[in-house]
Amino acid sequence: MNDMIKALAVGAMVSAPAASAIAQIQYPQAPSDGTVYEAFGLKVNDNYRPLENDTAAATLAWVKAENKITDSYMSRVRYRGDIKARLKVLNSYLKSGAPSLENDGMYYFFENDGLRNQSVLYRQATPTSSAEVFIDPNQLSADGTVALKGVYQSHDGRYTAYTVSRNGSDWVEIFVMETQSRKLLDDHIVWAKFTGAEWHGDGFYYSAYDRPEAGKEFSNANEYHRVYYHKLGTPQQADELVFEDREQPLHFHSVGVSNDDTALFIYGSGEGNGNSLMVRDLRQGDDAPWLVVEATQSYEIAPIDVVDGMIYMLTSDNAPKYRVVKAPLSAPQKANWVEVVPEDDGVLVGATFAGDKLVVTYDRDASHHAFVVDADGRVLREIKFPACGSVSFSASRKQPEVFYEFTSFTYPRSVYSYDMTTGESTLLKTSAIEGFNPDDYVTEQVFYTSKDGTRVPMFIVYRRGLKRDGSNPVYLYGYGGFNVPLNPGFSANRLLWLENGGIYAQANLRGGSEYGEAWHEAGTRMNKVNVFDDFIAAAEYMITEGWTTRERLVIEGGSNGGLLVGACVNMRPDLFAVAIPRVGVMDMMRYHLFTIGWNWAHDYGTADDSLEMARYLLDYSPIHNIRNDGTPYPAILVTTADHDDRVVPAHSFKYAATLQAADTGVRPKLIRIDSNAGHGAGKPMEKIIDEWTDMYSFIYYNLGIEPDIKK
Repeated sequence: MNDMIKALAVGAMVSAPAASAIAQIQYPQAPSDGTVYEAFGLKVNDNYRPLENDTAAATLAWVKAENKITDSYMSRVRYRGDIKARLKVLNSYLKSGAPSLENDGMYYFFENDGLRNQSVLYRQATPTSSAEVFIDPNQLSADGTVALKGVYQSHDGRYTAYTVSRNGSDWVEIFVMETQSRKLLDDHIVWAKFTGAEWHGDGFYYSAYDRPEAGKEFSNANEYHRVYYHKLGTPQQADELVFEDREQPLHFHSVGVSNDDTALFIYGSGEGNGNSLMVRDLRQGDDAPWLVVEATQSYEIAPIDVVDGMIYMLTSDNAPKYRVVKAPLSAPQKANWVEVVPEDDGVLVGATFAGDKLVVTYDRDASHHAFVVDADGRVLREIKFPACGSVSFSASRKQPEVFYEFTSFTYPRSVYSYDMTTGESTLLKTSAIEGFNPDDYVTEQVFYTSKDGTRVPMFIVYRRGLKRDGSNPVYLYGYGGFNVPLNPGFSANRLLWLENGGIYAQANLRGGSEYGEAWHEAGTRMNKVNVFDDFIAAAEYMITEGWTTRERLVIEGGSNGGLLVGACVNMRPDLFAVAIPRVGVMDMMRYHLFTIGWNWAHDYGTADDSLEMARYLLDYSPIHNIRNDGTPYPAILVTTADHDDRVVPAHSFKYAATLQAADTGVRPKLIRIDSNAGHGAGKPMEKIIDEWTDMYSFIYYNLGIEPDIKK
């Protein structure tokens, strides 16, 4: 693709016919019933309540009609096929993960040689020997919609359990095979969720819900998350109930077993900003008493490993930026904690044993820094990376080698080995992408001021030599919630935007974990509007600093980021040209009533909490604040999927229906509803490329820009 976009100089000429065609869209009539309900005396309109029933005939007919309109609209974009072809080329590169030594003495790694719908799990005798396929999830379905979610090997290496999800759902099934022969056993677990398979003895622990009501598998609220033990060779109905909490139906209960098979952990979550933790000392037998490490969900606490009877834990207790502590397995209560790695200026986001030492990773100004420390927490050296970016380590006490994966905005994920003796990193695997040279692009970090004076970081990525003359299209992305940081990461799909002269901007909004728990809390509950103010300020910064104009500004976000986009469009419809809210939380008054929506209450609060909370949510809820007075809105493409049981599609359905019925100007308000897909994780490559093709087609068409696609 050429350095600049063909139509920058003739944008007005291209955009005029686009607007004319847009005005002719006839949206389908959505099922409605005029519902109005009260929350602490507040009148709440919910006219499109029937769309919450995603299996009803009227809803299915509406979905079909909406997709027909969207498909027809996209078919007008003459360069749509060129975009898809280029995205295929950009995604056709080797994607390889770091090897991990498992209990059978073999090294395992994931790899995708290009455009396979799902990455394949391989194994090899050494990190450099030839590899064989262990599990190929592409063989589990014809269209790649069955995803391999996790792989768990027994302590003796004899058996391997693995979890799969279908059509992007959070529901998983567990299968078991003999590791050496890969022979599938009869053991099969269904209706499991948010779980792995944690081995102990001749079976494994897992978490599951009761079988949901037929026809409402992907929408009904999930209650009573229980921990079971499955003994190999027995039916699921015979599985032993290990733990449940009848007083807390909305809590998650996850399970873990230490690498040395001496400790069984139960994690509780779903209420606070952290998790509770109990442990059973398996050295005393499977019926040993539960010992409470943390009773509340006020802090994060995660065991790293058990070493010589001592539990090493990463926690935010008395450390908003996290620390590492240790305590005896026989007496793990706080009174017995010994600090190993103290809290630092950076946020401690990871710690793993590498032999008898620890590798710790910090988040500093939204990029990763890693250090080797001894078992007493003394820093031995820093591990240097090629640029600001993100890193994940593959290491353990049993594994003689240390591997890590590094990525940044212009660095595809690369695999390195690290010598713990010399401190040297060696590149093992990297990728070359046709027509892409990372040296052609620049990444810089800026800090801008939000509405209340808070200093917020943002990454800006663009082609070297780009002029800051206000004519550049900008793609602004944000999330801002649930303690999730936005660190530098590579996206082949993003390259199409960059190589056409576009700028990618990624704002590190409050609500994430970039600066610890205080940064997170500043974007939650009654502080949630801070997140929207941060995002709006990021857009204003890009304009005032001469990067772009509002006529060239695109915003996008998914899930909580979809809420972000929807809320910001309502607050400042004048500021953006195009908005893409993906799988967003759009009904803040009822989100907690579906699947696991109740789990988000610690970030959002709920309309059932108080009049003050209900009023606050109603004041920014995207569905309830769409203007209907002729105020021009940006062009909006809503995306969702029929099997999204994380953020149910009813959010996007009701939001799109409300938009289409409102008087918000002539720009299009479309919805793209994917089939046999979910919230995003595990989506096959073919569907990913199709979605990005439509997103870019919509964006360029409504910016009045025709991209110069490389052939």
